[in-house]
Order: sequence, then C-alpha cells, then structure tokens
Amino acid sequence: MKTNIKRYLKAGALSVLALTAGLGTVSCDSLLDTKPTGVFGSDQIGEDEAVSLMVAAYATLMNHYFGNNESFAGPINNWIIDVRSDDALKGGDNVTMEGNLHQLEVGNVQSDNVSILFKWRNDFYSITRCNVALKGIEASTKLDAKTKASMIGEMKTLRAYYYFDLYRLFKKFPYFDEKTEDPSTVSASKYTKAEILGFIRSDLRESYKNMVDHQSQAGRFNKYVAAALLAKVDMFAHEYAEAEEYAGYVISSGLYDLYPNFGDISKPEMNNTYESIMACQFSTANNPDQFNFNNCINCTYNFLDKDHTITAYGNGDDFYLGSQDLANAFRTDENGLPYLDGGNGVPDVVNAADYAGNVDPRIDFTLGRIGMPWRGYEYTEDWCRNLPLYGQYSGKKPYPSPDSPYVTTGIVPWGASSLNYIIIRYADVLLMKAEALIEQGKDLEQARNLINQVRRKAARSINPDYTPVDLNPMNANYLVKEYPASGWSVDYARKAVRHERRIELAMEGHRWFDLLRWGNALETMQKYYQFEQKYQPYYSSARLSEDDLYFPVPQEQKDNAGGLYD
Repeated sequence: MKTNIKRYLKAGALSVLALTAGLGTVSCDSLLDTKPTGVFGSDQIGEDEAVSLMVAAYATLMNHYFGNNESFAGPINNWIIDVRSDDALKGGDNVTMEGNLHQLEVGNVQSDNVSILFKWRNDFYSITRCNVALKGIEASTKLDAKTKASMIGEMKTLRAYYYFDLYRLFKKFPYFDEKTEDPSTVSASKYTKAEILGFIRSDLRESYKNMVDHQSQAGRFNKYVAAALLAKVDMFAHEYAEAEEYAGYVISSGLYDLYPNFGDISKPEMNNTYESIMACQFSTANNPDQFNFNNCINCTYNFLDKDHTITAYGNGDDFYLGSQDLANAFRTDENGLPYLDGGNGVPDVVNAADYAGNVDPRIDFTLGRIGMPWRGYEYTEDWCRNLPLYGQYSGKKPYPSPDSPYVTTGIVPWGASSLNYIIIRYADVLLMKAEALIEQGKDLEQARNLINQVRRKAARSINPDYTPVDLNPMNANYLVKEYPASGWSVDYARKAVRHERRIELAMEGHRWFDLLRWGNALETMQKYYQFEQKYQPYYSSARLSEDDLYFPVPQEQKDNAGGLYD
C-alpha cells in the first residue's frame, strides 16, 4: 500500500474542522456525547480505512478545532504553560492583552481562566478521536494481527501523550478509553492520578512491544516514539531505571543523531531527520489550517524599515519572549562552562555588543538580541513590540529564514511555514538518559559523555560558513566546552544536566514541567520573581503557592458535569 500521510493529515484536519464547525461554545461533555453520523463496519475496515481513522486522530496534534486562540493552547509545545517558568514572558502589547496568559505568568490562576479551559478541551477532544480510531481498528476483521497491533500501538501512544499532558497540568481529571461506553458519565475521581499514570505507562510499554521499528510515511509513530514518551513519563514519575532503559532503546536504535548544527532545528528541509523522534507535521500547501498556529502569534514584529511598512515575515504579535534570567543562563566562564551557581557578580547579558564575557552560541539560535543577526537580517529595536515592558528576547526556534521557500507571506503570514514542531527530539532523550543515570548514582562517566555529546553539537555550531547567519563573533564571544572528568560528582552532575536541559531545550515548552518534576518550582520561581522584576516590574506582585502548581478542573467543565468533577 502506498499512502501519502501528508495528504491524509490535510484530510484529517479538514474533517475535524468540518465536524466541529459551530461548536466553539459547546462544552467538552457535549463533544463527548456527539454520535458519529456514519461509521465503518468491522468487515469494511482494511488498511486504507484504518489509516484514515488514524490520521484524523493524528490531525489533533494541530489543535485547530475552534479558532486561533484555542490553538495557542495546543499540547505540542505548551508555550502558554512555559510562561509559568523562569524561562519566558507572556509578551504581546501589554499585560492586559490575553490577560488570561498574564495570570499564568504571575501565578494568579483562576478556575475560570479560559486558557486552562482550552487546554482541557483540546486534550479531551483529541483523546476522543484516538478512541474512535482505536474502536475501529480493534473491531476490524480484515487487518492481519501484526498490522493491527502496530496500529493500535500508534493510537495508544498518541492517546498516552494527551493523557500525560493532562497529568502534568491538572489536579484531577477523568480517564476513559475506547471501551468506555459513555465517557460523559466518568467521574474525575474514579481513578487517582497514580492509577492514571499506571494506565499511561502500561499503554506505552505495550505499544513499544507491538509497534514497527520504521514507518514509511512521515508523521506516523514508530516504536521509538513510544519508548521516548515512556522515558519522559518515567522521568516525571521518578522511575529512573525504566527511563534509562527506554531512552537507551531509542539511542541504540541507530535511527537518530544530533543535528550537525544547532540552527538545523529551524530548517523545514530538515523535517523528519536527525533529532526528530516525535513531531507534528505542518505544511503551507494550499491550506492555512496546516500552518503552525500554535506559534504564529509569537512571531516577532520584524519591521525592516523605520516607517514600519516593510517586514521580514509579516508582523506577528510578539508573544512568548525569553526572560533575562534565561538569557543569563547562556553565559560561560573562561573554560567555556556554564555558571552553575547562577553567576553571582557576572554582568547580565543585556546589550550583546557591550557584554565582554563568553556566551554559549545557542543563545543566538534561540533568542533575538538587538544588534545580532536574525536569519541573516539585523535584529533591531523595531522588531520588538513592547521593548520597555517585555524586552528584546523574541523566540527564534519556530521560524526559518524569511527567505526560505517554505515560509508563506500569503493569507496567513507571521512566520508561518512548513517547519514541523518536534515534540521529542534526540537531544532530549540523551539528556533524559544522562539524568536517569545520575539520579540512580550509576555510571556517571556515561552520563558525562551523553551530556558532552550535546555540548559538542553546540561547539561545532560556531561555524562561520553556516547559513542563514545567526551568530556574529564580532559582537559576541562564543565559547562552549565539554565537562571535564575532574570533580564530576553526583551533585555536580545533577546541576550540569539540569542546566543543559534548560539551555538546549529553551523555548520548547519543557522548562515548567522540569521544575515540577524536580520539586523545586516554588523555590526557583520565588528567586526568579525577585530577580526579573528589575526588568519586568509587574513581577513585584507575582505569587506562587503549592496549591497553584496544578490547575483545578475548569469551572465551565464543573458546571456542566453534574457533580462528576467536584
């Protein structure tokens, strides 16, 4: 069978939009009650029909069901959650613009926050489509056993991803699968979060066992997606031995490698290569619904002339900017190593040309800095929507060169392109295995080698011949070196791997979840609020308590659930 997965992705996304037209104000419970108007019989579901069902489920990764604002709360990059961390600012024009996101940034989250409602609805709508696909595939009498088991594994892996998203966000939530007769009757207290975590891990173990090693269609999950996701779930659960095991399966598969240059992460021509393990597929071909709406709102203003009439992409809304605290994390000492103690006394990296210290080159592949290149263009104050309030550090990773043939300036501009969004990449897996080893206090030398592989990629990215140009050695002293064996203790290694995760994966939606699982979110954020308020004064009123770490059930859902979510 020859199947074009991108064609199916388009069809799947379109069918999702058609199905949900006019449902923008309908509760999640009503969506779960919606009965399909036409279904396949078990004797009608062959491989083509099964793939159609699966792709309708895969299309949920785009989370563009109800409108652009809801798509910003999709699970693929979780940027609206990352603004809760010390890495990112909400951005935009002012604190009242998308004030629901400002609540997230300063710790003041109410149960009626619409972004939290969007997260809940997106995840559960996606879970429902996974269950529809699973029901059809499991009922098929035409699929051979091996093909059926692998397809079931794909859908259980996708469903596990959505449930894991809920697990990391909410204090409680209902769990149902494809065998549940009426999901709208399931209580949020039926299963504990520990039990739900067990279901997630069990599904991923089963999926890894049954799925194929390689898919011929781009975008479909293979068994190593299940392994990488299980490692991520295990890291959150502090199940380090299993995390080490499954991260190891991904590494030993030989299917993945680190990018030759850090900037490759932002090139559409590198889609589904090197580090791409689990990725959402995007396209600009004929259909704006295939663009990455999750990130379009975040595109920098990018004005190229003083009259504000010529732009590189078509000006975006400049949401989701890096914090000063994050920018400082890229500083390195005379040995090319980071300041793991925080760099007390070392000047802040504010104006690139005036900072005399060394920096890790990843800063200029990750953040816009005034006076530095942005994909071959000069990044100036005119690229910043509200420089006095939100600063200069617009995120760069989701945006290829404005000159790329994969960037559109048509009906949807704002840096929209066919660049995939990588949900789990190989560097993440290397660092997960390193951290799992460190937390078990075993094979610290292997952990050091894994971390240094990532740092070697950063070092070789200082390449004057690489295009588009993002580095300027005339305005920055780039220096990054490997960790030496001397002094490599468990405590030092733990600090090193946590720091490496921060700067390698910055602005990819991982930081808040890392702080949660490390158990230091409150301590970290209190220090961050105190530091960052000299650049963003609104942090003077920021507060975060133990009760704020996980979200309550959205109020609208409680109101419509008849007591099931109380």
